[in-house]
Amino acid sequence: MKKLLVGLFAAGVVAMSTTVPTFAANISDVSANYWASKEINNVVDNNVMTLTGKKFNPEGSVSRVEFVQALLKVLTNDNLNVRIKNTFSDVNASDSYYADVLRSQQLGLVYGYPDGTFKPGKLMSRAETQSVISHITKDMKADTSLLKNFSDYSEVPSWAKNAYAKTLNYGIYVNYPNPSELRPNDVLSRAEAAVILYRLRLKAGLIKSQFVGSELEKVLGTEHLAAVRKAPNDEVVITNKRSIIKEGNAMLVAFDEKFKSELAQDGDALTFVANEDIATEEGTMLFPAGTKFYGNVLSVTDPKWFNKNARVYAQVTKAVLPSGQVVSMNAKPFYKNYELKEGPWMTAGKLALCTVTGGAVGTGAGVGFAFIPSPDKVGTGIAIGSPVGAGVGLATGLITKGLNYHAKAGEEIKVIMLDDVSIAK
Repeated sequence: MKKLLVGLFAAGVVAMSTTVPTFAANISDVSANYWASKEINNVVDNNVMTLTGKKFNPEGSVSRVEFVQALLKVLTNDNLNVRIKNTFSDVNASDSYYADVLRSQQLGLVYGYPDGTFKPGKLMSRAETQSVISHITKDMKADTSLLKNFSDYSEVPSWAKNAYAKTLNYGIYVNYPNPSELRPNDVLSRAEAAVILYRLRLKAGLIKSQFVGSELEKVLGTEHLAAVRKAPNDEVVITNKRSIIKEGNAMLVAFDEKFKSELAQDGDALTFVANEDIATEEGTMLFPAGTKFYGNVLSVTDPKWFNKNARVYAQVTKAVLPSGQVVSMNAKPFYKNYELKEGPWMTAGKLALCTVTGGAVGTGAGVGFAFIPSPDKVGTGIAIGSPVGAGVGLATGLITKGLNYHAKAGEEIKVIMLDDVSIAK
């Protein structure tokens, strides 16, 4: 039981609280470090949930019909042909959501009430949401005693206990900000809805086939992306609907314009580009040449004394293909501690320059000091001054501040995927 709880808490808390936040460049009311930034950006980029202007309203509530509409998009059934008649007294043909309510009824997705109403404007509770997720995912026997590990387990309605146990096991739930509370009777917020819908999309294989669109997603095979040596993973899962670059894959991207760490600030936008096609060894195109990768600077550490170079910490949050298709991603530089810094050759060059300069100065000083009292001892002055000057120059290079990080436009870096990346076909 303890091991299971560790897994559940990892899914419910770590994924939300410690995942590096994405850069919500186009959403004015979701900051880069907002707890559900990654999930909100993903559902917006994939048109599962929409903005009002540039606002997402993450703390706002979610009505039954809004949740149904988002769910239909996840299930790729938002264009399902309606073949049933309307039986709800509070849903009219003139309503903008009329067809979606009937689609839900036709699929058996979210049911109406015994009094013949659908209550489209009624707000979703967290328990009702888990009930729907449980309803559409594959059956399993879940131990409801698991709920007792949450401080408010007694507040879970009896009709929702099995649903909660099942969705906790599947990892399709939300319990932010307190991992020890479920808060089943609270109204579902838009941010919480985004997290649940995001997780449902990631685990589409758990959805019962009768709820999925015209064709159930099927795995066609596994291919390999060998773009960077020593990457932890090279697998790319190919389905009939998308290519899934598995976490741990790495690839090369190039700076779109020159970069200087001394001019950069936390939060600055970064743009990279694919200089060449990025494809699997088997030939499946993933990111065509010219694909733009957008991200931001997370932080910059300036050079320090004793020859410690500057460090730049950055993140790539999405790709925009030449076709205009947007792909959400979470990637970082594939180097030690995910940091960009000047390499040993640049540092060696700096030390060599200091050594040569010091040697030249020492030679000059040796010649001068020798020549003044005795011109015939110039050779001795050179012999003494040159190594001493070189030694002083090397020592100076070793104790001075290190180098800033510079990159030219077109200069490539390696980035590693910290989450699976899904590219729709």
